[in-house]
Amino acid sequence: MLTFAPNLTTLFTEASFLERFEKAKDAGFSHVEFQFPYEHKKDDIIDKLNRYDLKTVLFNLPAGDWGNGDRGLAIFPDRQEEFRQSVHKAIEYAKALQCFTLHCMAGVKQNDLDFQEALYTFKENLRYCAKEFEKHHLTVVIEPINTFDIPKYFLSNLQMAVDIIEDLALPNVKLQYDIYHMQRTQGELIASFKKYKHMIAHIQIADNPGRHEPGTGEIHFPNLFRSLIEEEYNGYIGLEYFPQGKSEDSFSWLSLKE
Repeated sequence: MLTFAPNLTTLFTEASFLERFEKAKDAGFSHVEFQFPYEHKKDDIIDKLNRYDLKTVLFNLPAGDWGNGDRGLAIFPDRQEEFRQSVHKAIEYAKALQCFTLHCMAGVKQNDLDFQEALYTFKENLRYCAKEFEKHHLTVVIEPINTFDIPKYFLSNLQMAVDIIEDLALPNVKLQYDIYHMQRTQGELIASFKKYKHMIAHIQIADNPGRHEPGTGEIHFPNLFRSLIEEEYNGYIGLEYFPQGKSEDSFSWLSLKE
């Protein structure tokens, strides 16, 4: 059985963030994810989770100054203290929200940052994060993100993510496998999933082009869902897409999973 979790950052956006929990419940979901909870008090989110009997399955570590272009802190040698503070902020929220998987965004590499230095820093920061997360039974995931959507994003291909995870060899550093990003960067969705399923702790989906709901683009989701079931994937599947219309009207694709 596949378990889907709407992303409350990209779905139900006609409502305020805290109002989206009720909308997710009304749409029939029991799990949710979101990108960043930190603008909201933990108790306010906990209240919504409890009121609507929802579980949080994923959110991101703080990623720096989003408005000024930050998309993660983990590759910057001069921001390691800031990164460590972000780890502890994330732990604080994860414990409160009872969420056990968090995504660490790498960052956007400008030309003046040496690639090898950025890679070394990323690995060192992931080691620190994993060590601190281990104390609280948390898993950190890294996600290859296409450079069409985020130009110069450091972790932009699957093989690089796999190499990092294999090099670190830490049990709580895993892969976040985003179907939309994988389709934009390389395709081979099912073959890659099967090859690296032992590393994958979380999946996200959206169709391409447009990053809309399944069934609006070129990805054959019935085959994909069938493969996930056959391979006995038992993690969560985040719905990180931008609906073409109202969010409530974007879930007809759920019949494709049967």
